[in-house]
Amino acid sequence: MSRILQRQHPEIIARTAARCRERGVVIPTFRQLRDPSLVPAALRARLPGVGLHEVNPLNLFRITWKNDLATGGYGGVNCFEVPREITGLRARVIGLTGRAFPTGAHKVGAAFGCLVPRLVSGEFDPARQKAAWPSTGNYCRGGAFDCAVLGCTAVAILPERMSRERFEWLRQIGAEIIATPGCESNVKEIYDKCWELKRDPGHVIFNQFEEFGNPLFHYNVTGPACAEVFAGLGDPRVRLAAFVSATGSAGTLATGDYLKRHHPGLRIVATEALQCPTLLCNGFGDHRIEGIGDKHVPWVHNVRNTDAVAAIDDEDCLRLLRLFNEPAGRAHLAAHGVAVDALDRLPWLGISGIANLLAAIKTAKFFEFDERDVIFTVFTDSLDLYRSRLAELTAERGPYRAPDAIADLAGPLAHQGVEHFKELGYHDRKAIHHLKYFTWVEQQGRTSRELTEQWDPDYWRQLFEEEVGTFDALIEAFNATVGASS
Repeated sequence: MSRILQRQHPEIIARTAARCRERGVVIPTFRQLRDPSLVPAALRARLPGVGLHEVNPLNLFRITWKNDLATGGYGGVNCFEVPREITGLRARVIGLTGRAFPTGAHKVGAAFGCLVPRLVSGEFDPARQKAAWPSTGNYCRGGAFDCAVLGCTAVAILPERMSRERFEWLRQIGAEIIATPGCESNVKEIYDKCWELKRDPGHVIFNQFEEFGNPLFHYNVTGPACAEVFAGLGDPRVRLAAFVSATGSAGTLATGDYLKRHHPGLRIVATEALQCPTLLCNGFGDHRIEGIGDKHVPWVHNVRNTDAVAAIDDEDCLRLLRLFNEPAGRAHLAAHGVAVDALDRLPWLGISGIANLLAAIKTAKFFEFDERDVIFTVFTDSLDLYRSRLAELTAERGPYRAPDAIADLAGPLAHQGVEHFKELGYHDRKAIHHLKYFTWVEQQGRTSRELTEQWDPDYWRQLFEEEVGTFDALIEAFNATVGASS
């Protein structure tokens, strides 16, 4: 039936379907999240009456890049082309914006991709089990949101030094919270807590770093969204040159796998923090680019398909967070020709989104892209999750003034260079792939046989392209049991 799902559990499916019937829950298919025009008209008509962040079953149908915040319905792909006055590039940089997802971040899609297949197959019983979400921030928020809709308990596991907004939101939605030691790069501590929870069969661990539902969502939903935006440019002269994304759990990088399958010349660039350059040089350390993790290679990363690594200084990201959002910064950008509508969109970039922007700039400069080249990336979340960080920076460094803006535009942006950027050859990629052994085989119970199988491109093609059909068939069968049409 599936390489991901082991078997179906009819009794649990029936019990969960009854639960969903009582709560009015209909599960969208991956096809519908990719193309919301396939959502039944009766459901689409009800969406404008529901707030984007409400714990309402209809918001499962908003786990898509095509939410129209103005109408409450669907529209085009949410994206932002960063003006050349900011990038300083001849190439174009376009980022899909995650702010229009429920929870304000695209990670709710990865959580959906991991949870729903196990829900509709009966491998997860929401009446009797808790869903544990190991995360560096946004993924556990997405999982907690999905669980709230289903009326089951979410256990959010995240480092204690993540932003205050994340913890406040999790408490409000009713999640159990486990704060592990350290910051974004302390993923091992999260895994250790997962092993503790696994001793209790009442917990099911939805580990985004090894659950293939995470990259499967991005391959089948985020990838086509980027392709749609590119096709909409309507210029036959332009080339889809690169896809850039922070490594994190590596799920979003599967967007590049989809795009490369349709545009073979595309380069996939993995972004990480310079302070923790694991892929760049087997490095380690703490960093402040919230939400991207580090110190290991995720099991779900198709390393053979990754063409380059860009390491970004977290200090550059924090400086640009201020430049993009403080009045003195916005005034300086306006004086350099940045239009008002672009200034108003800069808060759509959270800290990891800024890291992706800087990595896109490095990519363009390294490969000497020109006006014909288009780089896609993802602006995962927005300033809304980091306002406390702005206040902390003001407390630490004082008010943000014109000289700061001058220095920050000239430094992190205009003079962002090609240092700490590495193009990967065949054996470079294989060496990174082999690093999975020390986390996943030695520590997390995976096998060396499957690690070897992952070097075969067909391993990933089958997972990304064939499993989704099985998932959608199970979702449709589940909805039929609920008594709803999807």
